[in-house]
Amino acid sequence: MNESEFDQRATATLMDIENAIETSGADIDFENSGGILTLEFENGSKIIINKQAAAKQIWVATKSGGFHYGYVNGQWLNDQGGAELMHELSGFVRQQSGQDISLS
Repeated sequence: MNESEFDQRATATLMDIENAIETSGADIDFENSGGILTLEFENGSKIIINKQAAAKQIWVATKSGGFHYGYVNGQWLNDQGGAELMHELSGFVRQQSGQDISLS
C-alpha cells in the first residue's frame, strides 16, 4: 500500500470511529485534528488514535497501554495479537468510560 492509499484508508477509519461513537449515544466527546482523534470521557481520561504514515499504521494510546494496527486483508489488525481495531477499541472505551458500547 502506498502513502496515498494508507492516508485514505486511515482517514476513513477515523471517520468511521467518529460516526460509531455518535450513533452509539454514549457520552463521549471527541476531536479530530491533523490525523489525531482524541476521545475524552466524563472521568477525564482519554484515548488517542492517530495515523502513523511512516509505519503505515494506526496507533491507539489508552490507560492500559499503546497499540499498533496494520492494514491486513481489509482490516486494521493489532500487530501484537491480531485483534481487529474496532473490536479492541470497543473494549478500551468500555474500560475507560464504563459505558457498554460496540464500535464494530
